[in-house]
Amino acid sequence: MAAQILDGKAMAQAIQQELAEQTAEYIQNTATVPTLAAVLAGDDPASDVYVRNKRKDCERVGMESVLHRLPAETSEDDLLALIAKLNKDQAVHGILVQLPLPKGIREQRILQAISPNKDVDAFHPENVGRLVQGRPRFVPCTPYGVQQLLIRCGIETAGKHAVVIGRSDIVGKPMAILLSARGAGGDATVTICHSRTADLAAHTRQADILVVAAGRPKMVTADMVKPGAVVVDVGIHRTEQGLVGDVDFDSVREVAGYITPVPGGVGPLTRAMLLLNTLTAARESLA
Repeated sequence: MAAQILDGKAMAQAIQQELAEQTAEYIQNTATVPTLAAVLAGDDPASDVYVRNKRKDCERVGMESVLHRLPAETSEDDLLALIAKLNKDQAVHGILVQLPLPKGIREQRILQAISPNKDVDAFHPENVGRLVQGRPRFVPCTPYGVQQLLIRCGIETAGKHAVVIGRSDIVGKPMAILLSARGAGGDATVTICHSRTADLAAHTRQADILVVAAGRPKMVTADMVKPGAVVVDVGIHRTEQGLVGDVDFDSVREVAGYITPVPGGVGPLTRAMLLLNTLTAARESLA
C-alpha cells in the first residue's frame, strides 16, 4: 500500500488561520501590528520569489511586511548599517535577511548583527544556544515546521529512531536537537548522517523517522527506507522534469508509511513558522 501523504500545504493553511486570529487579538489588545522587515540584496530570482511569498503570507494573517531591496553591489558595511537601523526601529519586530547574499558579503557577520530579539530565522548564536539548552526564544523555521507536521499528524516520536541526513546550521543540526529534546515532537534517539557517513543506507534503513535535508535531488531511494517509515523530504530542486526533492518520491512512496510531497510538503510550513516567530517577537517586545 502506498504511503499516506503528509500535506504540508493544508496544514500550513490551518496554522495561518490560527495565526490570523491570534494576530487580530494582539492588534486589538496592543494597537500594534506585528511587523517583519525583509532585506533582499542582489537579484537572485529564487530569493525574489521567496520574499514575495513571505510578504503575501504576512498580508494573509494581518501582519505588516516591509521590504528593503538592495542592489547586488551593496557593500557589507551598507548592509550592516541597515540592520543596525532596523534593530533600533521599535516598529519592526522581526528581521529577515534573505540568503544567499552577494559575493563579498560575509553571511555569518550579517546574521550575527541581527538583534537576537528580532532574529525570527533563529540563526543568531544566542538563539542557537538557547535552542540547545532547551529554552528557545525562536526555533529555526524549517525544523520547526517539520516538528509541527509530526505533532499535528499524530506521529509518535518518543522512543523512535530518527535519522537526519544533513548537518547544516539551518536544518540538519537544529532538526536533530528538536527530535532529541524532551517533550512533544521529541524524545527520539537521533542519528545525524552527512557526506562523510560510511554506508549511508545502513543507517537510513534503521530509521522510523527519516528527515532528508541533503541538497541532492532524488538521492534517497526505496532500498534505503525501512518499510512503514515516516519520510520527510526537506529538499527542493528545479529540474527538467519539474520540482523534485531529495527523495525519489515515486519509489519511496511504495515503501514508506508516510511521506511529504515536493512541492506542498515542508516548504509551506517553513513560511508558516516564520509568521509564528514574528508574532512571538512582537509579543516579546512588550516585555
